[in-house]
Amino acid sequence: MKIIGLFIIAYLLGSIPTGLWIGKRFYHTNLREHGSGNTGTTNTFRILGFKAGVTTLSIDILKGTLATLLPVWLGVTEVSPLLIGFLAILGHTFPIFAHFKGGKAVATSAGVLLGFAPLYLLFLLLIFGLTLYLYSMISLSSIIAAIVGILTVLTFPACHFILKSYDPLFTIIIIIMGSFIIYRHKDNIHRIRSKSENLVPFGLNLSKQIKK
Repeated sequence: MKIIGLFIIAYLLGSIPTGLWIGKRFYHTNLREHGSGNTGTTNTFRILGFKAGVTTLSIDILKGTLATLLPVWLGVTEVSPLLIGFLAILGHTFPIFAHFKGGKAVATSAGVLLGFAPLYLLFLLLIFGLTLYLYSMISLSSIIAAIVGILTVLTFPACHFILKSYDPLFTIIIIIMGSFIIYRHKDNIHRIRSKSENLVPFGLNLSKQIKK
């Protein structure tokens, strides 16, 4: 029963539609009606500004971290914290509090890694930051970080770099998370190919997207 309770709590934590609620409560703005229509961090930054964006990012990360650490704090050893964290990712993507239409799983996935494998998260953040500087696109940075995550979770344990050994469950969940992030960015991939993706106001924009 305790494990089932943790699954439910994690899913409900993930289901909190942070950007959507912040927009409606403090800015009288429905994010679904502006920008990309997404309720995640990127669209929150773009539509509501820096303060709302940082708040949304922090809470969405925290959702994943709290869910992952809950079984550790409660002394539950019968199930991996990763599985509990994964329920938060599902909640974030398919939130019961927002008609099952949520974000793209990037921030909450980062939160899960922060609670379970912080050094590996730091490595992926470096990849994300470098890609963002070179191409000025949060979407592409998320996609590249997801691809690198899938590749390195398969290769790093072989050379004992950051990931010291193979963990089948960790490997499977990283592959699922990464694949899901890539799939959720399918519209962004189309815009990148057509040179019409949204840009951040810094970086080199090496792919020469047309600035809006």
